[in-house]
Amino acid sequence: MLNKHAALLSFFSILSLTITAQQKHSVVITVNASEKKAVVTDNGKPFTQFIFPDSLEKPTLYPIYAPDGNLITRGYPVAPRAGEPVDHPHHLGLWLNYENVNGLDFWNNSFAIPAEKKKLYGWIRTNGIVQTKNGTTGILGYKADWTNQSKEVLLTETTTFHFSATDNERIIDRVTTLTAQQDVLFKDAKDGLLGLRVAHELELPSKEERQFTDDKGNITKVSANNNVTGNYLTSEGKQGDSAWGTRATWCMLYGKINNDSVSIVIVDHPQNPGYPTYWHARGYGLFAANPLGQKIFSNGKTEFNFKLQKGRSVTFRYRVIIASGKEKLSIQRIKELATSWTK
Repeated sequence: MLNKHAALLSFFSILSLTITAQQKHSVVITVNASEKKAVVTDNGKPFTQFIFPDSLEKPTLYPIYAPDGNLITRGYPVAPRAGEPVDHPHHLGLWLNYENVNGLDFWNNSFAIPAEKKKLYGWIRTNGIVQTKNGTTGILGYKADWTNQSKEVLLTETTTFHFSATDNERIIDRVTTLTAQQDVLFKDAKDGLLGLRVAHELELPSKEERQFTDDKGNITKVSANNNVTGNYLTSEGKQGDSAWGTRATWCMLYGKINNDSVSIVIVDHPQNPGYPTYWHARGYGLFAANPLGQKIFSNGKTEFNFKLQKGRSVTFRYRVIIASGKEKLSIQRIKELATSWTK
């Protein structure tokens, strides 16, 4: 009998620890209007910041931390860290924009674009934070305008983030609604839509320098890199560089930072246009979901020129899961978190 009671006590002790580990943390959002940012904390520890200073061409979540405190975002160009690459200066944090909106390039705009060429690029100008809520799910909402250089508005944006966390997982749910203020064409293009530039440690190993050319002929070189451990895995089983240009309902990037395994999963939503999305998942650290650019990914078999008439809206929904621990996030757990959200 005593052994039975001891076994039961042990079982309930383990169960109690498991439940405690899965309990949601307290998420607090603090707005600093003068610095044009909002700081998001998880049980008092840094989670991320929503930043929208006038010096940036788009708002973004930066930096972003894993549950173990490791940074998952590249520091450059805001806060460069030793040894990290400095290519693609427009890659900062977690953002949403697109390469070709009525001919304007929102994706590639940055401080590196010469003044005489700026007219070819679009800006996302944040009007302000319109909602915050603290609790086991922290909520942050903002409004913005997608404009040309003359500040003529093509699209108005309303975005809501939902932040939640447990001991080993952090989740960012993003819902963005774009409303056309004139007839708008999202012309099929490679660079879009939800983008994340990850920390150097999560890049994929490469043995040679790579070169990338955008639609305007701008060339970016990326150095060879062997001292990293990143890898991709999609819901369809594609791994490594083979994930690029394929469709899947989710994609995971995982690797080692310090002594921990860090996993980042982006989950597409069935209500998004172009579902399931193509993954613009590059080995050098760009992790992006692009449902609107299909021609290059399908080798010309399909093309998707998405039109939005004046006054009409479109909504994009994405879940980003960040996990840390001894092992990468399991496929079963990814499916659980994806299903609970999409339903």
